[in-house]
Amino acid sequence: MGSESSFPKFKVDDHEAFMEFALVQAQKSPPAAKKFCVGAVLVDADRGEVLSTGYSLEYPRDYKGDPGTTHAEQCCFIKIADEHNLPEERIHEVLPPNTVLYTTMEPCNERLSGNMTCATRILRLKDVIKTVYVGIREPGTFIANNDGQQRLEANGVKVVYPVQHLHDKIVGVSMAGH
Repeated sequence: MGSESSFPKFKVDDHEAFMEFALVQAQKSPPAAKKFCVGAVLVDADRGEVLSTGYSLEYPRDYKGDPGTTHAEQCCFIKIADEHNLPEERIHEVLPPNTVLYTTMEPCNERLSGNMTCATRILRLKDVIKTVYVGIREPGTFIANNDGQQRLEANGVKVVYPVQHLHDKIVGVSMAGH
């Protein structure tokens, strides 16, 4: 998944390093008043290996017929799907059994565009992603009360906030353009 040299190496469970790398991805997202700049990193937790990265608006609007703009988590999944010539909903077939997701912001559970939510995308991977590491909760800027964390946890996915000391930094990057 991604060539060995394309991503930096981190120690297993180095949550700060993986979240900082997700923040680097978020900084690639074009700032705008009507969206957040979010970054995500898909990781083989047993090996500490980055499998894929993504950021908000990395792919064009309505990519492959999916309505609306692309979110960071979605972009991670698209890259794995494209690499293995699979539809996104089948990437669980090629992901390691202990894959985790680092995302700078809580996965969405409602999309104003009508696009599939990131929570749904995670859940349809059939228990391959059992833990999502999150930088910050989604502010109520666009969706009054995002319940992505609640939905994931209700379906057996653990949601962890491992880097509280990076909160202000993540908020600053996420709100670029506001």
